[in-house]
Amino acid sequence: MTSAPWLSRRRLLRIGAVLPLGWAALLLLVPYALLLVQSFWRVEGGVLTPGFSLDNYRRLVGTSLYPRTILYSAVTALWVTGFALLLAYPLAYLLAFKVRRHRDLLYFAVIIPLWVSYVVRAYAWKIILGQHGILNGLLLSLGLIHEPLSVLLYSRAAVVVALTHIYTPFALMPIFAVLEAIPPSLREASHDLYAGGWRTFWHVTLPLSLPGVLAGATFAFVLSMGDFLAPQLLGGSDSALMVSNLVWSLFGVAYNWPLGAAIAVVMLGLTLGLLTLTGAVERGGRTR
Repeated sequence: MTSAPWLSRRRLLRIGAVLPLGWAALLLLVPYALLLVQSFWRVEGGVLTPGFSLDNYRRLVGTSLYPRTILYSAVTALWVTGFALLLAYPLAYLLAFKVRRHRDLLYFAVIIPLWVSYVVRAYAWKIILGQHGILNGLLLSLGLIHEPLSVLLYSRAAVVVALTHIYTPFALMPIFAVLEAIPPSLREASHDLYAGGWRTFWHVTLPLSLPGVLAGATFAFVLSMGDFLAPQLLGGSDSALMVSNLVWSLFGVAYNWPLGAAIAVVMLGLTLGLLTLTGAVERGGRTR
């Protein structure tokens, strides 16, 4: 007994490929398109007015608040990216080359925080860094300070520390994957040519791991620059005003959806540009 023509294997494979693509288009491309269209609208008399106008983009460029906020967010994200790489690369190197026993267990110990709610992790740092928190209590008990420090919380440093903790696993995973994929014969050949550990690292391991470093840096930068909750909970009056918080205030408080949409479109363009740049750098490194 033969199956119906419309149930052929090839047709089922096509349907299986189209469904996720259509779902992604519905949930991603359509909202992005609506966001782009809405960025050209206006707010007149407190009412959204459809149309085509570049006033939102002119205001975005002509007012110092918005470029300054984007720059502040980018600098904060760069700090987070730098610290995340400083933590992730040595740990990934140890897991890939030095740890023999229980390596999988240690790897899971690094990524287990991803299973914990983001809100819980952000609030945990508020408890740790608070004026009556764990860190101040430890410093007081050791006699290093005589009164609680109020500078630990509600600052850019608190935001950077929390975001570094939250996004370091995202930087570690691609670095570890690339390091683990390096053929052992290449490192052995370097040692056979009387290259020491540091020379092998600089001339073999590090160049081959750069794709993972770029991927991890991109993850950390993009995710931390668009973060919303940590700056709101841990940042001061300046740190709380990152670009995601600005977009939230325009949509939720000021009711200026077109301007918020314009800022979101600009951030999406910057993100796509960054991804294109890192992809080009990675492809250029492969062709060498």
